[in-house]
Amino acid sequence: MLPEDVRTTSRRRFLQYCAASPLLASGAFAAKALEAPSKLPDPMMWAPPGSIEPIKSPKEAINVFDFEPVARANVPPAHFGYMASGIDDEVTLRANREDFRKFQLMPHRLNDVSKIDTSIELFGTKYDSPIFVCPTGANQFFHPDGELAVARAAKAGNHLQMLSTSSNFSVDDVTKERGGPVWFQLYASPSFEVAKALIKRADGAGCPVLMVTVDRLAGRNQETLFRLMKSDTRQCSGCHDRSSFASRALRRHNYDGIDLTGIKGAGESSNLDWDTVKRMRDVTKMKIMLKGIITADDAELAVQNGIDGILVSNHGGRGEDNGRSTIDALPEIITAVKGRMPVIVDSGFRRGTDAVKALAMGAQAVGVGRPYLWGLGAFGQEGVERVLELVRIETKAAMQQCGAKSVKELNASYVRRVT
Repeated sequence: MLPEDVRTTSRRRFLQYCAASPLLASGAFAAKALEAPSKLPDPMMWAPPGSIEPIKSPKEAINVFDFEPVARANVPPAHFGYMASGIDDEVTLRANREDFRKFQLMPHRLNDVSKIDTSIELFGTKYDSPIFVCPTGANQFFHPDGELAVARAAKAGNHLQMLSTSSNFSVDDVTKERGGPVWFQLYASPSFEVAKALIKRADGAGCPVLMVTVDRLAGRNQETLFRLMKSDTRQCSGCHDRSSFASRALRRHNYDGIDLTGIKGAGESSNLDWDTVKRMRDVTKMKIMLKGIITADDAELAVQNGIDGILVSNHGGRGEDNGRSTIDALPEIITAVKGRMPVIVDSGFRRGTDAVKALAMGAQAVGVGRPYLWGLGAFGQEGVERVLELVRIETKAAMQQCGAKSVKELNASYVRRVT
């Protein structure tokens, strides 16, 4: 007997399939099919199907998805919901996974791929893998070592690490654990003085790149989070003081010593504009990239405004539910930029084939977020290391299968759109 959640999902998918059939789209069966919820099933299963047992150690994992049910069991419901949630109908969350099917890899045969070079270089720094560690906030939600464990795992595989403004640990502490510079992701906040103080902190820690997030402008209806919060029996006020932004920031040590008086809500920078970014240029020598660009028009504006690079991102479906995946947006942005700045991408990447598709389109690096949080919640640093290792292994194998000896060799001839 299958678990109830698996039976329900299977029934829902069957009804949706039947409802779409022209042979069965009338009469009593059509009426019965309408009982199926309009919202499509999530792409992320929270429990393994059938009788498969959850993994008991990182080495048992055969793909990154094996870590999710272990993290679900270990992590408090509200914390897991915070990580897993999209917003509203979670259309963008699902599109980030489903839209990889719009593209096929095109292998080039009879190439000697006995030796593969997966290294990349960004702004003069070489990394052993094109897979980078996305900025994710409040990693202590998932493990006491939080971002420090992630930094040690990034160091082990020589991955680029980006650190969130909302990190539980300061950029100085994380840089020390990483053993080298990290990139700093900035939530600008409504106050430029607060943004300036954060930029100065990142500068002082030796960060070479400032990643300005431009797609978190307003509140959000995180339905998965809110539903899982109802099942969390802990007293949340023991860890979370939601009375003000300053109170919420107490456990986010990048804000230490910064005057947050008057900052309301979650500190979204709804007043952020091109002039704000230009002002940032006056207070830092860091390269400035924009995180959250998903249209060719904005990519062209980024070039015109002297931006140093773009991270094509939709916040993993957490910022807005516009329905557009990053893998779908990437080709037009690459075309608009015309090689005038680096373009990297994140949101929805889980497999090596996902990464190779993006690299062949012209992205110079590919980020993972939720998968390493699954690893962190499941096994701490060792879990993160294994997640990154699995994506590296799959990426190398996909390159070999395509006949590409190096990341630099990948180009548009290795991928095609099929829809």
